[in-house]
Amino acid sequence: MPGENLAIFLGYSGAMISLVLSCVFSFFFFSLSLKELHQGTGAAYGTAQAGIGLCRAASRNPNMIIKGIIPIAMAGVRGIYGLVLSIIILSGIHTEKNYFEYNGMMHLGAGLCCGIAQYSSGIAVGVVGESGTQATLRQSKLFAPIILVLIFTEALALYGLIVGMILSQQGQRLFVDVMV
Repeated sequence: MPGENLAIFLGYSGAMISLVLSCVFSFFFFSLSLKELHQGTGAAYGTAQAGIGLCRAASRNPNMIIKGIIPIAMAGVRGIYGLVLSIIILSGIHTEKNYFEYNGMMHLGAGLCCGIAQYSSGIAVGVVGESGTQATLRQSKLFAPIILVLIFTEALALYGLIVGMILSQQGQRLFVDVMV
């Protein structure tokens, strides 16, 4: 089939993008001033930033260690979401059966949707985790509102995973079923 190789490439790209943007690869982007270069993705960035906040707060007050671990654990979940969707996408790529460009595009879209949601949610967890841990050190009443903000960022990541799963399931349909 003429588009079979492209379809398979798109499908595998979707699985790769979901996993890469969620946790593994270092994605470089410039800040607004274009003077500094930042790096990090989803779970990796969130874990690193929240870890920095934990170290700073725990060095002043060792009782902050348990409270500071919560954002780190929540950041790590983003990598798991990306891994789950990558496995779902990979299980839907059938090179021996009819796998058309439609299927590959749906799997690519699923990977992009989940990966970008995990990426942006991970950045939010990192920023809130670092700032929140240090703010809780100064004012313990801020702990509950910060956890609430972290839960909302978790919801954004979960939305990306759900939409990615829906798209990947649509990508597993046969192209003939779509045309009817």
